[in-house]
Amino acid sequence: MAQEKVKEIKITQIKSAIGSPKGQKLTVQALGIKKLNQSKVHKATPQILGMVNKVRHLVKVEEL
Repeated sequence: MAQEKVKEIKITQIKSAIGSPKGQKLTVQALGIKKLNQSKVHKATPQILGMVNKVRHLVKVEEL
């Protein structure tokens, strides 16, 4: 079988998590983002996409 290439996404925090519910703060932290305007590259797995969907108002997502 041929192995499919997994897409990568670049996640950048564009809005502060201060004042957000604890679950959203922990989700941003779990994505590996510690500061505003910091970016991380992740593989576009269902787990990562679900986390991004939860905090979509705090982050910007770009496909690589």
